[in-house]
Amino acid sequence: MLKREHYLRKIEQNFHVHSVCALLGARQVGKTTLAQIFIKEMRGGIARLFDMEKPLDLARLENPMLALSSDPEKLIVIDEIQMRPDLFPVIRVLVDDPAYKRNLLILGSASRDLIRQSSESLAGRIGFVEFPPFSLAETENLNQLWMRGGFPRSYFTSNDADSFLWRQNYITTFLERDIPNLGFNIPPQQLRRFWLMLAHYHGQTFNASEIARSLGVSDHTARKYLDVLVGTFMIRELSPWFENLQKRQVRAPKIYFRDSGILHALLNIQTFNELDTYPKLGAFWEGFALEEIIKAYDLRSEECFFWATHADAELDLFVFKDGKRLGFEFKYTDVPKVTKSMQIAIADLKLDHLTIVYPGKEAFPLNEKITAQGLESIAKY
Repeated sequence: MLKREHYLRKIEQNFHVHSVCALLGARQVGKTTLAQIFIKEMRGGIARLFDMEKPLDLARLENPMLALSSDPEKLIVIDEIQMRPDLFPVIRVLVDDPAYKRNLLILGSASRDLIRQSSESLAGRIGFVEFPPFSLAETENLNQLWMRGGFPRSYFTSNDADSFLWRQNYITTFLERDIPNLGFNIPPQQLRRFWLMLAHYHGQTFNASEIARSLGVSDHTARKYLDVLVGTFMIRELSPWFENLQKRQVRAPKIYFRDSGILHALLNIQTFNELDTYPKLGAFWEGFALEEIIKAYDLRSEECFFWATHADAELDLFVFKDGKRLGFEFKYTDVPKVTKSMQIAIADLKLDHLTIVYPGKEAFPLNEKITAQGLESIAKY
C-alpha cells in the first residue's frame, strides 16, 4: 500500500487555513484509504467516519446537526459527500460557530463544479485537494502504469488480464450506478457510446457538433455529457491559451482521458504489445505524459492550457510556474528534436523554457531554451 504522503501533507496544510477540507477524486482511486491513513498518522487514530453508502451511517445522520456535533473527536470524516449535498448548509452553520473546534474531512467522487453546494455554502471555509490515480513518481514502473492506469486495484493486480477485467467492470459500474447516483438521468449505453467516441478524440480538439451528429443528439446534450465526464474526473478538458497576436488561434478545448488504463479498456487494448503497435500511440503517450507532468508540477486544472494557431504552430502544454512561462511537448521518440513549431511557440508565448518529454530516463539540453527530458527523470515529490 502506498501512503501517498504528498497528499497527507496537503490535507494537513488545508486544515491550517480552513475548518473543512474536501478530498476529491474518481471512484476507487483510494480516497477512503488515504483518509484512514490520515486519521491514524495525523490525528492519533481519533475520528468519526460517516460513509454515505452505508444505511446505518445514513440513519445516524437523520439529525445531522446533532450527529456532527455530539462527539468529542476533533475530526469528522464524511465519505461520498455527493450523496448528501443537503449537509453543506448544516456544515456551514457548525463551522461558523466559534465553539465548534472540529475539523471536517469530506470525500467526494465529483468535482466542486458538480457539488455546487460546497462552493456556495462553504465559500471561504473549505479547501480542496484533488486526489488523482497513482503517478510514475509513486510507482516507478512506466510501462505497467501506462498500460494499466493508476487506479490501485487495476495497477496492483497480478497480471494484465485481471487488470483489464477490473477496468471493464469499473466502467460498467460507473455508467450504471455512479452516474445515476449523482442525479444524472443518462442512459448508460448512450453515455458509453459517447465515452467511446471521445477515446478516438483523445488528444484532439473537442468537436461537439460532429459527435452530436454521430450520436443523434443536440450539441447541448453532447456538451452536457462531456461536462459529466469532466466533473467525475474521467476526462480532462484542456483550455486553449490566447495571446494578443495577429494570428488565428484555436479556440476549442482539447480532451484527454485522465487515466490511461480506462482509455485502453474502452478500446479493448489488453497488453503492452497491443498498445505499442496501436496507430494512435503518439496521442496515447501525449495524454499519459501530460497527466504525469501535471502531477509532478502539482498543477491545478485551471492552471493548464494548450496553445495552437491555424498555421500549425502549437504547444501541447503551457503553464505558469513560480513566475515563469513553461512549455511542454510530448514526443514518443528515442531522439527528440527541435521543430519550427517549438521555436514559434517560444517566441510568440515568450517562454522561459520548453521541455520535450520523451519515453526515456536521460535529460539533456537541445539549445539554450529547450531541454529533452525522459519522463522517468522528472523530479519526484
